[in-house]
Amino acid sequence: QVQLVESGGGLVQAGGSLRLSCAASGRTSSTYAMGWFRQAPGKEREFVAAIRWGGGNTYYADSVKGRFTISRDNAKNTVYLQMNSLKPEDTAVYYCAARDRFYPISSDMSDFGSWGQGTQVTVSS
Repeated sequence: QVQLVESGGGLVQAGGSLRLSCAASGRTSSTYAMGWFRQAPGKEREFVAAIRWGGGNTYYADSVKGRFTISRDNAKNTVYLQMNSLKPEDTAVYYCAARDRFYPISSDMSDFGSWGQGTQVTVSS
């Protein structure tokens, strides 16, 4: 099992930026991809972005393309989500998740086996 701890959430005005971090520990050798999901009040959890641990390949939800960037630091076992041009509709709890494979590409929650506790991001208008 992989343990994930998110940090970096907070309150920001629309148009601003935040960077989320997710530190992984435990059986990281079995982790081949990391992802970010989010859940807004009253809505289902949705995919945001994912990255291949080894090669750095990435994919994004259409709603965040061009505004969010996922990256990783292998030496620190940490994944980041740089969020720019934030909108009020980006307000949600953001969760980090780990997967034991990258291919086939998936945005399905059920394909990610380990989850962090979440970090709140609030964007004010």
